[in-house]
Amino acid sequence: MLVRIVRMTFQPEFVDAFLENFEIHKKSIRNFPGCLHLELWQDENQKNIFTTYSHWESEEQLNQYRDSELFKSVWTFTKALFEDKPIAFSSKILQEVKN
Repeated sequence: MLVRIVRMTFQPEFVDAFLENFEIHKKSIRNFPGCLHLELWQDENQKNIFTTYSHWESEEQLNQYRDSELFKSVWTFTKALFEDKPIAFSSKILQEVKN
């Protein structure tokens, strides 16, 4: 499994547009083949900073999503709203520590 984290800083006046677009597309993203989990986080102190946190079955399936028309449409809209360059990375879980 692959964990994908993307941190995005938006121009403050475009936060609502981003949230509306995410609301429209979130189920399509989550139901894309290979996507196992999707969360949207908002920075506690800087309300124009958001992070997507997703789980993918594999890097190959993440790349299939990134090559899809869905991603191209969502990302084209989203990147026009940025105040700063996004930070994205993928990791794999080595350990989960429980009680």
